Amino acid sequence: MLVRSVIASYKCGRMLWNTARVDKKFVCINAAMNQSTEAGEITDVQAASLKNDMCLLVDERDNVIGTASKRECHRVGPDGMVPLHRAFSVLMFNSAGELLVQKRASQKVTYPNAITNTCCSHPLLIDGVPEDVTTAAIRRLNEELGIPKQQLNREDFTLISRFIYADPGDGVWGEYELDHVLILRSDVQVKPNPNEIEDVKYVARSKMDSFIANQKDPITPWFKLIHQHMLPYWWDNLHRLKDIAEPDTIHSFVNKDL
Repeated sequence: MLVRSVIASYKCGRMLWNTARVDKKFVCINAAMNQSTEAGEITDVQAASLKNDMCLLVDERDNVIGTASKRECHRVGPDGMVPLHRAFSVLMFNSAGELLVQKRASQKVTYPNAITNTCCSHPLLIDGVPEDVTTAAIRRLNEELGIPKQQLNREDFTLISRFIYADPGDGVWGEYELDHVLILRSDVQVKPNPNEIEDVKYVARSKMDSFIANQKDPITPWFKLIHQHMLPYWWDNLHRLKDIAEPDTIHSFVNKDL
């Protein structure tokens, strides 16, 4: 199992966008992400997910090398280590070019009450078979946002990029993920699941920077990275996503001082 230390004592230097296939270092995000859900506050739904959802462990080239429960993939061990696992982030834009963002529910185990992209979760091992990323995205868009699966067409998703990042969270629950970013263009109606989402909002391209800057709630580390380094370029090129997509490349956010 390939793992990396995720500890709160990392020194945060300037973040770099490294276009090499994979770099073994990863970023420390000096954000106010010190919130977590204590064990006594975890709802039955969240507790069941932690125990039963089997995430896909991967190496730094995104090869599946095993599985572990969602709890095992996010609980920081005594040695400060968590396993690298596969994740996805969906950015859903409507026909007006606005991005749907969400505020995570207060009972979420990791990053409760945080602002993030449309939907973010993990492909799972289901009936002994690794779930592909688009199938997982459709499943979670249904579970989190109430979008009927029949309204979500696979051809409407674009795998725009992949990247590795890590965040120590609060030292109890953390992240070390190889994130697949999917862009979806759709005007589907949403009905957020209150177990997962507190609120949703469409944000225009011209207002995103101020929206982020004026938030009193924290921003999830993966969405913070996407916003700072990739989102503007993708947003400006929604009309030609297939041309700019780089599904075969794995980027890494690298801390200069590491």
